[in-house]
Amino acid sequence: MSNASRIPPIQCLQTFEALARLRSVTQAADELFVTPSAVSHRVKQLEQIIGTKLFGRADFSLTVEGSEYLAHVREGLHSLQRFPSATQIQGRRKLRLAVTPTFARSILMPRLKNFLDTYPEIDITLQVSIPLLDVVAEEADLTIRFGTGRYSDVEHLCLTKDEVTPLASPAWIRENGPFTHPDELQGEALLRSPLEPWRTWFAAHALDWPEPIDGSSFNDIGLMCDAAAQGLGVALVRLKLGAPWLENGQLVRLFDRNVPSPHAHYLCWRTGTMERWECATFAEWLKSALA
Repeated sequence: MSNASRIPPIQCLQTFEALARLRSVTQAADELFVTPSAVSHRVKQLEQIIGTKLFGRADFSLTVEGSEYLAHVREGLHSLQRFPSATQIQGRRKLRLAVTPTFARSILMPRLKNFLDTYPEIDITLQVSIPLLDVVAEEADLTIRFGTGRYSDVEHLCLTKDEVTPLASPAWIRENGPFTHPDELQGEALLRSPLEPWRTWFAAHALDWPEPIDGSSFNDIGLMCDAAAQGLGVALVRLKLGAPWLENGQLVRLFDRNVPSPHAHYLCWRTGTMERWECATFAEWLKSALA
């Protein structure tokens, strides 16, 4: 869909009208009960949709095109005010998001308040998807997958790559360590997950070891981190996903070196999804938040 054929969301039009009238981001934010950053994001979004610069200078004086557009916006808003139910229907957007569990816990949730503060008109429904088992919410608008990125059934973009390193609880290391060289892990309890095979780390350290076939296995990285924190053994963990356990001291590194993970997290969607403002807005925000 071209920009010219897109109808801007009403919240963008309301924000533009308020900012043009008040000439203050703070005052416009107060009037609309949103954050100042939400005002800036909405005006930027509107300018992108219509392909025209609306404000010329830092004092929020309008361009010639902005003045002309403002007259049309005010006329349209005035018409809609006679039909409050129509305005209300236009005002809220629903976004259904399927997310892998540990990505949601470690990466998305710490940032989600920023998104909801910036775009309070978007209601998000979070659903859990499980990598490798194809447990995905069928009705999700956007899905976060973990894998190689070779997806032929959906459009996608890479959100974040990561590095792996062995982690264990401080108590486990005190009991079984210290460890100064990777080959000292031979014979130790290595926790397993099909999401993060050990062979990547073995190969990077020139260890000719087979993939472990014994010991506890987990299909969720967060559960594996919890197991390692309880002293069950050593987990090979992506550092961004393992951040909460590292930050609170439940897990610590065994070695200084990191190894790139062969997999990454991808945002996936069906063709046509990004024509919806709320989906495109979330995708742009998430990519920027993880940059």
